[in-house]
Amino acid sequence: MDKSNSLDDGPRGTKPHRALTRRNILVYGTLTIVSIYYLLPLYVMIVTSLKGMPEIRWGHLLAPPLEITFQPWVKAWSQVCTGLNCDGLSRGFGNSVRILIPSTILSIFIASVNGYALSKWRFKGSELIFTVLIIGAFIPYQTMLYPVVIILREIGLMGSLWGLVLVHTVFGMPILTLIFRNFFASIPQELHNAARVDGAGFWGIYFHIMLPMAVPVFVVATILQVTGIWNDFLFGVVYTEPADYPMTVQLNNIVNAVQGVKEYNVNMAATLISGLLPLTVYFLSGKLFVRGLTSASIKG
Repeated sequence: MDKSNSLDDGPRGTKPHRALTRRNILVYGTLTIVSIYYLLPLYVMIVTSLKGMPEIRWGHLLAPPLEITFQPWVKAWSQVCTGLNCDGLSRGFGNSVRILIPSTILSIFIASVNGYALSKWRFKGSELIFTVLIIGAFIPYQTMLYPVVIILREIGLMGSLWGLVLVHTVFGMPILTLIFRNFFASIPQELHNAARVDGAGFWGIYFHIMLPMAVPVFVVATILQVTGIWNDFLFGVVYTEPADYPMTVQLNNIVNAVQGVKEYNVNMAATLISGLLPLTVYFLSGKLFVRGLTSASIKG
């Protein structure tokens, strides 16, 4: 009998089934309960946003819509009043995009360069600068609202979108610098030294060696910034004027309106619209997000 052929065939028989143990029941039962706990509010929001107000008044909160309508979504986007304007969330969406894109690009680029310099190009006082950045990551934002107002007023950016871009860029710097610094510190120093021997300088090493290796960390930083900036309410309401309010401020004006009839379907649709972008970014890059968190974990 040819033993090589028998080995190539592999094991025969039915695949063993995993036993239903108490541990498995506890783990999967807990995961199921937690999933229901987090998904139930989302389900209620979706089905409510697809119902008309007469159906909502019947009080069947968990029941699916008898007649699906997208009118609440249309009204939330382009018709509902968010203060003096009645053009829906469309204006706030445009403002949020104009705030998000430059804030994310600037903060991530500057933080990545900072992390690279603090990990591979040590200089006198670098540890002190890094310590100050770390302290800045844990200072409550509320304690710095008024000083930032004064600074923005003095440089002529108070009440403008670019003022809010500057605020998000600066406040995102400490934690992002920590993430990039930890990742670049995990790269062998010999690789950096070899590039220097070959004649590469600061920017050559950054763009041709460090940047391609740090793609997962850039994904993590992007998700953190997109989520934080897009969902921000405090900075948006303090540092901008009504015409430049981001979507979250407009959403607050819709949900907390005290005049007229409460349109719960429109409120739910507006809430879902405001959360679509960060959810989409996260789901499209979920694997890279976990990989980047692992590679950028604190070392040493």
